[in-house]
Amino acid sequence: MKYEFIHTSRSEFEVKKMCHVLNVNRSGYYRYITGTKNKQWAENLILLEEIKDIYKDSKGTYGSPRITDSLHDLGYSCSEPRVARLMRTNGIKAKTQKKYKVTTNSDHSYPIAPNLLNQDFWTTAAHRIWMSDITYIRTWQGWLYLTIILDLYTQKVVGWSMSDRLTANTTTIPAFIQAAKKYQPLPGLIFHSDRGVQYACDDFRELLKFFKVIQSMSGKGNCYDNAVAESFFPA
Repeated sequence: MKYEFIHTSRSEFEVKKMCHVLNVNRSGYYRYITGTKNKQWAENLILLEEIKDIYKDSKGTYGSPRITDSLHDLGYSCSEPRVARLMRTNGIKAKTQKKYKVTTNSDHSYPIAPNLLNQDFWTTAAHRIWMSDITYIRTWQGWLYLTIILDLYTQKVVGWSMSDRLTANTTTIPAFIQAAKKYQPLPGLIFHSDRGVQYACDDFRELLKFFKVIQSMSGKGNCYDNAVAESFFPA
């Protein structure tokens, strides 16, 4: 009997896959092993399996609304309250993600460059002053960090990078290399940013030194000193 085979083989193969291969209804299998004739109870077991799979695939970030949408995509007909009830009774709860991520760590021992701009955001030509900032973007896979380098004169992005790690090698360095390769900045270019460790670290300062770029940094805790770059990102 197919149900009996599925039951004895469940430690080796997924019940869902065996039911599909043997062309049997999973609700029928669950009624068989429990001896119940309650169709809804068996359907709830199937939904619970799917809920667990979707929850796992989302790394625990999906709540009942998203899981319900995913179940609908799979062809299941179920309401969000029903899914929420199954999740609640089985201890399945979406992880709460922080809405704010710190991108600037100024608590370090690296040298701090002087503030050469002092909020004087004016220049007479392109590629004389570049400004930079890092922000975070929330995605289905988690937080990603976007680094941009902005030319003060044209107000255009000349370099950028995206990473899931907040290190100089994944943020400021690749963004600057991209900009330098494309625009070949002349010696004396001013590069202005906040005091974050990604800008102050040895590797990034050596990179600027190689291109004969002059580094400038905002005053301590003063967001207005880097207002042009920071205002590029929507609030």
